[in-house]
Amino acid sequence: MSSTKSSLAHRFRGYLPVVIDVETGGFNHHKDALLEIAAVILQMDEHGILLPGQQIHHHVVPFPGANIDQAALDFTGIDPYHPFRGAVDEVDAIKDIFSAVRLALKDEGCNRAILVGHNAFFDRDFVNAAVDRNGIKRNPFHPFSCFDTASIGGVAVGQTVLAKVCKAAHIPFDNAEAHSAIYDAMKTAEFFCWVVNKWKMLGGWPNTASEDEEP
Repeated sequence: MSSTKSSLAHRFRGYLPVVIDVETGGFNHHKDALLEIAAVILQMDEHGILLPGQQIHHHVVPFPGANIDQAALDFTGIDPYHPFRGAVDEVDAIKDIFSAVRLALKDEGCNRAILVGHNAFFDRDFVNAAVDRNGIKRNPFHPFSCFDTASIGGVAVGQTVLAKVCKAAHIPFDNAEAHSAIYDAMKTAEFFCWVVNKWKMLGGWPNTASEDEEP
């Protein structure tokens, strides 16, 4: 366990970027079910190259009284009541991810995690709703700040759809695998890393932040 800040901590002002993707029973984070959640904790090598790291993925049991729109199931292909789905309660899924993130924060000397997502507000809102619904304490993520790869994609490659930003960055993308939380999280992670590393290669990050600067 590191007692000092790593290069990763310096890169994002003390934030640890963690990619989150959710699959849900609709668009309303207050009433619609969380059906899948995946996290990819990012890491940095000795050369300052950002890479996807630890992956955590859970199928989730719909919370009591949750709404599930058939259109959402048709889109994702999820059968929330399949006997072999291996789903866990959402409180256990969220706590497992938070536990892994807190360990990574300590290892990297970071102050707080920041959510990276494709249309990140959607994933953030569903995570925060599950946190509130289950009374989960010690949320390691910033409550509202996030990195949105849809916006980043629009700036970096002129595309906003995940499959298209990956194609523009020459990242393989299989549409048949899309809308699985772990697949979309990994592709989001790969694209975010590609942009950050490309920016570094172009000399766009001067690394002038003070070690003592608060996020």
